Amino acid sequence: MNQPDLGHRVIELRQQKGFTQEQLAEKCEVSPRTIQRIESGEVDPRTYTLQCLSKSLEFDFLVDNASNENLWLAALHLSNLLGFVVIPLLLWSWKKNQSYKVDKEGRQVLNFQITITLALFAAFFLLLLAPMVMIMMDQASVDKISIAILTFIIPMPLVLISLFCAWQGVVNTIRSLFDKPVRYRLAIPFIKK
Repeated sequence: MNQPDLGHRVIELRQQKGFTQEQLAEKCEVSPRTIQRIESGEVDPRTYTLQCLSKSLEFDFLVDNASNENLWLAALHLSNLLGFVVIPLLLWSWKKNQSYKVDKEGRQVLNFQITITLALFAAFFLLLLAPMVMIMMDQASVDKISIAILTFIIPMPLVLISLFCAWQGVVNTIRSLFDKPVRYRLAIPFIKK
């Protein structure tokens, strides 16, 4: 992991553990100034310091996933095409401790997938509700044109949600691979830092 991602990850993990910079420096047997410089991205720490940080923060900073990182990011974003929360959840759970970028973007993918899953449940509920409405309507007032219109309109939310998922997945895969910020429209932030 390279700077500035390394520094951001150290800050995030240190705060999650409730350590001050001084406490982390003491655990790693380095000066507090060294921790400050690592967190600000001014320096790349030595291997020994990375080992101590890995042990203290329970994160493997020594694994070099730069070559595989783009593969995992693409897999995460393209999992939107399938429309299931399970696949990105498994990918994110497996790789979140090895890459800051996979962890950060994985949370965005999961938030989007959870939001879409809720939207799909709502659309499915509407699909179940539509035949009941047709049954309740007076059979004489329902003609073939109304049935044709309802047959076209009822599955439309599912089609639109699927197209939206595919579009978001492809666009954000491209943005991620070109190191541009990833943006998932309409995602509710269920999983935060």
